[in-house]
Amino acid sequence: MGDANRVMFWRIIRRLLGANRGRLFVMLLALGAGAAVTAALLNLQLDAKRRLTTEFRAFGANVVIGPRDSGGSSETLNDSLFLRIPDSYGSGQIAKAAFLYGIVEVSTSSGANDKGAPSTRAVLTGFHHSENQPSQVLPPGLFEVEQNWKLVSSARCAVGQKLASALKLSQHDGIMLSTGLPKYSCSVSVLPPSGGPEDSQVFIYLNDVQWILGQQGRISLVQLSVPGTSEQIEKFIDSLQPQLGDSEGRPVRQFTEAQAKIYGRISGLLNYTVAIVLLLTALCVMAGMTNVAMERKMDVGLMKAIGGATRRVIRLFLAEAALLGLVGGLLGAAAGIFLSMGLGKAVFGVAARPRLIVYPVAVGLTVLVAILSAFPLRRLASLRPASVFRGEA
Repeated sequence: MGDANRVMFWRIIRRLLGANRGRLFVMLLALGAGAAVTAALLNLQLDAKRRLTTEFRAFGANVVIGPRDSGGSSETLNDSLFLRIPDSYGSGQIAKAAFLYGIVEVSTSSGANDKGAPSTRAVLTGFHHSENQPSQVLPPGLFEVEQNWKLVSSARCAVGQKLASALKLSQHDGIMLSTGLPKYSCSVSVLPPSGGPEDSQVFIYLNDVQWILGQQGRISLVQLSVPGTSEQIEKFIDSLQPQLGDSEGRPVRQFTEAQAKIYGRISGLLNYTVAIVLLLTALCVMAGMTNVAMERKMDVGLMKAIGGATRRVIRLFLAEAALLGLVGGLLGAAAGIFLSMGLGKAVFGVAARPRLIVYPVAVGLTVLVAILSAFPLRRLASLRPASVFRGEA
């Protein structure tokens, strides 16, 4: 008996779907278009998080590890801290660099015996970095300059644009650094202007600066570029804190907060757009279902006249709506994911990466919209067969 009912159920469903193919096509088109736009926007929303994380990492470090606030301005850290920081987090690599700062007297090499030669006091910065994308945590241009140092054997140092102008320095000129005795001489590489404090600093490898300043084994701070959202960065800092000892990690607020704010606005805009698209899709399908309800009065009257229960009649029409939503969702969501790749390339310059989770979510939302849009068909369940046959309904 159960098999016979199941066969009859699907036979009626096929008859219902084939009754008016033009209207069926219109409803499928509406559901497919809604699913396509929904899938495209959801995929863009997920990809926007990845793209924003990548773009913001290009701005520099987003985490700074330094001494705990204790009122002292000259505190330093042990340089072993650098090795205790992991090189990766989650699925991404962590870029890290250690720095040591001090004040030195800077003069041109000729100024050692010529009192008229330019000289000034400047910030000396020692640096050491990991091999994971060091350009993300070093001042602009320093990493490129450092690559050229490997081609020569003489001592080299990088000088900021503003300091180089004050001392009238050109590429490969010599300078002398001193905090007293002994003195350190090196050949200059002038950095491109950055508009920041780096323009007035001198950069040398950490080991040499530790020797010049008499701070062997010490660093001032460590800068990190950690992949992930602002929430993931906060979790990384919390997990790292037990290993930091007398130091503490702090996010660079202007980067992490800006990233979270921008993503929040993009995500909110896309969510609102998805909601509007689904609402418009529901209205289009509901209009089609209203016409279907008017056309099927005689069918429903006949079903109920021969003993069809109201619950089974409703189930028939809900199954029809769900089937329409499933077909429209499967086709539209697939098209939407491909559409998002093109939109991602137009917005971010790189095609959006397809996310598998988007496909079932878009299909499920489309099926839900189709079922909710079948509300006009509920009116058929309350029809009385006698009224229908007399033409009163």
